[in-house]
Amino acid sequence: MSDARLIDRFLEMMSAERGASRNTILAYRRDLEQAAELVRGSLGDADAAALRALMAAYRTLAASSAARKLSALRQFFAFLEDEGERTDNPALDIARPATRRPLPRILSHDDVDRLFAQASEEAAGEAAPANAMRMLLLLELLYGSGLRASELVSLPRRAVAGERQFLIVRGKGDKERLVPLSDRAREALDRWLPLLADGTSWLFPSGKAHVSRVRLFQMLRELAARAGIDPAGVSPHVLRHAFATHLLEGGADLRALQMMLGHADIATTEIYTHVDSRRLVELVNRRHPLAQMRAVDVAAPSA
Repeated sequence: MSDARLIDRFLEMMSAERGASRNTILAYRRDLEQAAELVRGSLGDADAAALRALMAAYRTLAASSAARKLSALRQFFAFLEDEGERTDNPALDIARPATRRPLPRILSHDDVDRLFAQASEEAAGEAAPANAMRMLLLLELLYGSGLRASELVSLPRRAVAGERQFLIVRGKGDKERLVPLSDRAREALDRWLPLLADGTSWLFPSGKAHVSRVRLFQMLRELAARAGIDPAGVSPHVLRHAFATHLLEGGADLRALQMMLGHADIATTEIYTHVDSRRLVELVNRRHPLAQMRAVDVAAPSA
């Protein structure tokens, strides 16, 4: 079978069975079609030596780019093995290029407090401007629920589930998840919903659609400037990072955080474990079962 047909079948599986997004499918197609052009002979028949030569051709790329290409090859050959097209996965013998994922930039607790103080002041009172009330709710959901910017602005009005305890969020790969709403977010939501026009499909409408990610970015930086915070250090993604990091600092479970953030792989969530090591030591000393035992309980009996 030709490489083109094998790649098509692999991508069909990624879309149908794994729910890969359109951008992921396009990236895999580019990587695999490029590999098929560079490798000697058929990519589907390539052995480990051919793949090592292929990866050597990628040595001028950034380590992260080469690692992504190797990941595409590993999944492609795993698919061929599952389909009975071959009996091994030669890509598993190739060492993954060393990469160092940068730590996410976050806001301090003080900066977050200043943002909320400014937004709350502007949205105070029964006659508060609608834009100020919208900004407060956007901020509550960014920091209080850790939503991605694209997820937040595209929330449909019907996303509020049950007794307003959860949001139904459609994230990457078109997958849905439940995200808890804090009491503060519910309060801001209750003030915002009556202001929405009848028949509006979006929770944050703008014209015939919803507020754009670019506009959200601009509004957040404008709020930061009014709060006396350097706007260059504030963005929707920075607030998402702050949500995750501050929850972990408070003792949140990594698996629970993975679900709230909508990460398919917990390895992605683990980048947030860069919390202060002193806090981790304090957590062990305070929460570990041995910390609850008195010295007399573990002391050796006297002779």
